[in-house]
Amino acid sequence: MCVTAVESRPAGGGTTHALEAMGEIGTDQSPAHRPFGARVKAFVALTKPRIIELLLITTVPVMFLAQQGVPDLTLVLLTCVGGYMSAGGANALNMYIDRDIDALMDRTSQRPLVTGMVSPRECLAFGITLAIASTLLFGLTVNWLSAWLSLGALLFYVVVYTMILKRRTSQNIVWGGIAGCLPVLIGWSSVTNSMSWAPIILFLVMFFWTPPHYWPLSMKVKEDYARVGVPMLPVVASNKVVAKQIVIYSWVMVAVSLLLQPLGYTGWFYTSVALLTGGFWLWEAHGLQNRAKAEITGAKLKEMRLFHWSITYVSLLFVAVAVDPFLR
Repeated sequence: MCVTAVESRPAGGGTTHALEAMGEIGTDQSPAHRPFGARVKAFVALTKPRIIELLLITTVPVMFLAQQGVPDLTLVLLTCVGGYMSAGGANALNMYIDRDIDALMDRTSQRPLVTGMVSPRECLAFGITLAIASTLLFGLTVNWLSAWLSLGALLFYVVVYTMILKRRTSQNIVWGGIAGCLPVLIGWSSVTNSMSWAPIILFLVMFFWTPPHYWPLSMKVKEDYARVGVPMLPVVASNKVVAKQIVIYSWVMVAVSLLLQPLGYTGWFYTSVALLTGGFWLWEAHGLQNRAKAEITGAKLKEMRLFHWSITYVSLLFVAVAVDPFLR
């Protein structure tokens, strides 16, 4: 289980540790300056726990849908623990690979590798350990289909997105976001040890959700990405182009989200929530496009409204996925 949702922590002090983080020069603080409590918090921070919360929101409800009721709670716990470990390992390895640009970006300037609270070698070992442990946990306690899906998501995020796509193409988040869609499949397979059209549809919802979720934040911090040469779409295209792409992906996402009901997987409750939340999403997306067309910039562009709503949207939609089986 890997990550698509992103942190929106305020900027601050991006270049302070740039020389230390680049080339692994001076990244290790002496043991006396790395107290145990702070070190524990730093290792937890490597896993990006706030982001993983969103991943679990898309995993557990699918287990309820697959079970058409309450799944085995032990299975839910094991899936959540395995998912956290897998996503945490992916996030740690992402920080290891991106430590050079993290030191130059305001948004990531306080990450543990940049501050020196965790050394690059420790981070690498931590990420690999979590990857191995999570795969074994899934395979031995859940099932091996879920284990391979989890490992595949981790490798896709680390290798395909972080190492290949991120610094080379403005389509990085579109295809790299596939890793963050796989938790939906993992939630279903953990219950059924198989696949079906329902998780594939929800996978596609997340696939089309990811770009219009991420691009508004990228619009906000595009100077950060431009500074380090990462070609996020808002860096290489105008706000008008980005907003148009957001609207296109948004319409497809909402349309796909409505496919569950005609295929017989959900009833009136999910469909009602999908229509209401999707309608509000489209209102916000078109509002952003109108402001971009009017060449409004700065705070008045209000791009973060859609970013914050995107998190609320996916939370409400997947809660409806979990509740719907009880109302049919």
